[in-house]
Amino acid sequence: MEKSITSVITGTGSYIPETVVDNSDFLDHSFLERNGDSFGKSNREIIEKFQEITGIKQRRYADDNWVASDLAAAAAEKAIEDSGMDPESLDYIIVAHNFGDVRHGNRRSDMVPSLASRVKAKLKIINPECIAYDLPFGCPGWLQGIIQANYFIRSGDANSALIIGTETLSRISDPHDRDSMIYADGAGATILQAGEPGGSKGILSHAARTDTESQAFYLAMDKSYNHNHDDTLFLKMDGRKLYQYAITHVPGLVKKSIDKANLEITDIKKVLIHQANEKMDEAILSRLFKLYDLGSDDIPDGIMPMTISWLGNTSVATVPTLLDLIIRDEMEGQQIHPGDEVVFASVGAGMNINSVVYRF
Repeated sequence: MEKSITSVITGTGSYIPETVVDNSDFLDHSFLERNGDSFGKSNREIIEKFQEITGIKQRRYADDNWVASDLAAAAAEKAIEDSGMDPESLDYIIVAHNFGDVRHGNRRSDMVPSLASRVKAKLKIINPECIAYDLPFGCPGWLQGIIQANYFIRSGDANSALIIGTETLSRISDPHDRDSMIYADGAGATILQAGEPGGSKGILSHAARTDTESQAFYLAMDKSYNHNHDDTLFLKMDGRKLYQYAITHVPGLVKKSIDKANLEITDIKKVLIHQANEKMDEAILSRLFKLYDLGSDDIPDGIMPMTISWLGNTSVATVPTLLDLIIRDEMEGQQIHPGDEVVFASVGAGMNINSVVYRF
């Protein structure tokens, strides 16, 4: 029986902007209710409650002169160098994002040409058979790019792919919306290559779902809460409904991917999950273990590494950046060893959820 091709991560990279924005930097903001009214609380109270719920203490913003494709190219260069491969031999460049290149001071999205084409040009890759395309899929975009690249590689039609998640969420958030404190900028990149047929490492399984019946607009674009503002559209979310959707559906979807890999939750060494709310992720993990009839005391310490406290929510960049930091031994107390089975999972606009099980 012919052994199947495996898809293996051979390189990772990330770009974390240098500008640090602390929660205290929002003390002078004018936060408003949806109807435009002022809150009956001080900004200090609003920020303290925000930090308690989300776990976010600071975030990073891109340099004014950089756009998402610049961040993507910087992360990609590190991933390519880490893999040791010739970039001209890449078959695909897949760039996950949601808002294109948004320039500082100009909130209009610029998506022509595609960010993937821009990244290919910035990397000076000439090979016309290196196909570059964008993937807008909400926060799970990078992981969906991994899923697509896996199909290309397993089909035998491709040997390698560069998958990037990049975003400058700080430029599409409403400064009058408390949720603007969640969003941040960054990029993460991964090289996926064909491994040995029948190899022991690589992608083992995946699962995904899209719910739109009543959930499609939990994240959407709308006008500022400042009703004196112009018609510029900003990212808005129904946080309560999104939270409930995530804790209800993500655990079962992750379990489905683990079941497809013929594994148990006790086999999983790390859960690298998209991070927009620390309490939400903790609830998801607890409910995942409950699906295996296990309680909170059975959850291993450090199984879910977190960067949200200092990086905020970087959308599609969250999981690949987290992976890169661990691989490069830049997260204290977090390592991934050969043979470790890891879950990547994400949830976001659409509403979309996906999960991949990977063996290192």
